[in-house]
Amino acid sequence: MSGTAVAAASEVVAPVAPGRLGEAAPAADLMRYLDGLLAWLDDRRTRLDALDTAAQAATDAERYTPDVVLALTVWQSVRTRADELLEVWDDGRVTAVERERMSQLVWGRVDTRPGSSAVSLPEAVTLCDAMVAALRTRLAFDPDSADVVGRLRGLRAALVRAEDLASGDGEAVGRLAALREREERLSAQAARGGDVSGPLAELETRVAHAERDLMVAVSQRRSLTRVRADALATAAALEAREPALHELADRCRREVAHPPRNAVPDVSRLGPVPDDRAGLDAFVARLDAVRRALDAAQEAYSEPLRERARLRYRLGQAVALAAGNGRDASPTVRAAHDEARTAVETTPCDVDLARALVEQYEHLARPLPGGRGGAR
Repeated sequence: MSGTAVAAASEVVAPVAPGRLGEAAPAADLMRYLDGLLAWLDDRRTRLDALDTAAQAATDAERYTPDVVLALTVWQSVRTRADELLEVWDDGRVTAVERERMSQLVWGRVDTRPGSSAVSLPEAVTLCDAMVAALRTRLAFDPDSADVVGRLRGLRAALVRAEDLASGDGEAVGRLAALREREERLSAQAARGGDVSGPLAELETRVAHAERDLMVAVSQRRSLTRVRADALATAAALEAREPALHELADRCRREVAHPPRNAVPDVSRLGPVPDDRAGLDAFVARLDAVRRALDAAQEAYSEPLRERARLRYRLGQAVALAAGNGRDASPTVRAAHDEARTAVETTPCDVDLARALVEQYEHLARPLPGGRGGAR
């Protein structure tokens, strides 16, 4: 079986996932990601169907069937998650809430098969690509007729790639060393003219699986490192907001009667950022809850101060209006102005009372029907 039977001329590259867990990714980035993901899904399904056909036509199809089924299962998991993303996307009609939900779907866990460790959507895409590449390599030759020297050369190249991926992982390095020893024994046996077809086919399968698993492990470690770095940066940014928010809350309590009672969260109480995936996911969820609490506290303490400033401005506008139409000559209007100004300027300010008195003065400052208002 030739390599052209299972490989296409060009391959759609998996899209780069936007945003991060707990963050509302920009709509433009989400749209590009969805377009790229759908193109990737179509391309990989075509390739998997071709690999399935090639596997069934092989003389020992049972060797390939489990990996083809597994690859199709992972592809289907990605397809299902893509459908969930499209449902939330709703043709682009998304607010920050929907965009944050989409980030959770992208970076949250995806169950790729029964009994497996859950992975994120980008990791599932990487896993599927790794299995497609491994199947393509294994099906690119017929074990009964392919050149043994060429197969051994390809096997050594796969071992080198796997060893590069295993750098720093003592357990994986040990497993690969055992595979390397088997490859050297087979090479020596083949050099003496021995028949190594059976053992070579088994070793090719073992090395392909090892390379695939290491690709997934590296992807997961990189994802974990990135998420942990994002969590550290977010925690530092939120902690940096605390002093200003405490000052805002203290100012609001001094200047406003009946101030809000929102607590200002202490980010440091979350503790250190975990190193493991489950702990990190839980930490990110708590961090997002703290962010929302900080936003809510900032809005709660800012709004009374902003409204007091708006009431001062409205009072000034109403005074100018009354002066322009002569209503400021009315004792009633002057008394209403004095009440409104006292309410707005008194510290702490009763914002509800000040609002009512300013609205009353605005009503009285309007010109009377029929011309300029005089003293009344």
